[in-house]
Amino acid sequence: MTKLNKVVMEVKVEKVNKVDNRVNNTGRPVNKKSARQIRLNKQAHYSNVNNMFVSGKSFKVGNDIYTYKQLPSGKLGCIVSNVTGYVCNVDYIGRTKVKCYSFVLGKKVNVDLNLKTLQFVK
Repeated sequence: MTKLNKVVMEVKVEKVNKVDNRVNNTGRPVNKKSARQIRLNKQAHYSNVNNMFVSGKSFKVGNDIYTYKQLPSGKLGCIVSNVTGYVCNVDYIGRTKVKCYSFVLGKKVNVDLNLKTLQFVK
């Protein structure tokens, strides 16, 4: 019996540079005026605004500047004025709405903030 020797072949792989950059082509062009793209852009904008609010970026209501402060436990926090301090507790944070409450002279006062209309301070 004859033993077969193992034959080892060396294969050289060369990286080919694509001249026309086809790997970055996602396919057909996007119609930015379509209803779907408009809806997706709105959702992305609302998500960005919500992230800015939750992260504690200052926003302006009227002539005063406020900031959202989250509790260290990770639960909902409160809204704080840069001038006077505490303003109200946050009860609910939705995609485009924030519900707050405070007590004035023993009565509960509800406050709704629309994230679509808030102006964030740079």
